[in-house]
Amino acid sequence: MLTELSGKGGTLCQPAKEGKLRCPLMIRPTSEDVITGQLFGSLRAINPRWWLPDFLNRALGTARFRRQVFRKLRIELWQKQPPFPRSLVPWDEGASEVDAVITWENPATTVYIEAKYRASLATTTENNSGNNGFPSDQLIRNARVGLYQCGWYDEARLFEIPPRDFVLILLTPSLGNRLVQEYRDPDRMKASIPHGDRLSRLPRGPFIGELSYRCVTDVLNSQRRWVTRPERQLIDQITDYLPFKLDQLKSANGRR
Repeated sequence: MLTELSGKGGTLCQPAKEGKLRCPLMIRPTSEDVITGQLFGSLRAINPRWWLPDFLNRALGTARFRRQVFRKLRIELWQKQPPFPRSLVPWDEGASEVDAVITWENPATTVYIEAKYRASLATTTENNSGNNGFPSDQLIRNARVGLYQCGWYDEARLFEIPPRDFVLILLTPSLGNRLVQEYRDPDRMKASIPHGDRLSRLPRGPFIGELSYRCVTDVLNSQRRWVTRPERQLIDQITDYLPFKLDQLKSANGRR
């Protein structure tokens, strides 16, 4: 974050530009993974009481989550999820990688966050080009995987295990993604999932939402006065960095 803000991100050498050499440690201004790592790396160090319920409620457009102590809170980045059962989809699907997974246990809750910067949501996923009669975009895949991992599919189990609450959020520079609005309709979402009839229940709605960079900075600025001085410094860095990335994006779009 500081490297980019100070204009020290550097550039790719000519062999890398030509695709002859890979530079995985180079800070690229177009990398959404760099933004994701910086944002959630900082949020890990800020008391979640002052930002997590606000983020979720803002994304979902409802006061669903309360301010509380989040027991056993974990924030994991780029977490691979097990392959989806072959019996539930008419194609072979590999493991899914979720950009950020937030979990806590009072009550048991899992939040998936799909983060984008310059790229849009992928319209196809591994081994699924949409030819099977179901949407193949990243958002519905994350919804399906999250619902399964949280126990919302009806399955023959020896013991009944209560499902975890589940939320899926799309984090992008700006709001207004069409798919978020479509899949917030429970009937539309279930119709977009193979064996959607196995989802006899769903998490409390709405459970799909979106956050923009402006939403993130607004929430953090509104709660800044309640946190410690080191936490305020992290908030100040984030609220400088995300507008900086937005300006970069606008400049890049203006050059196209």
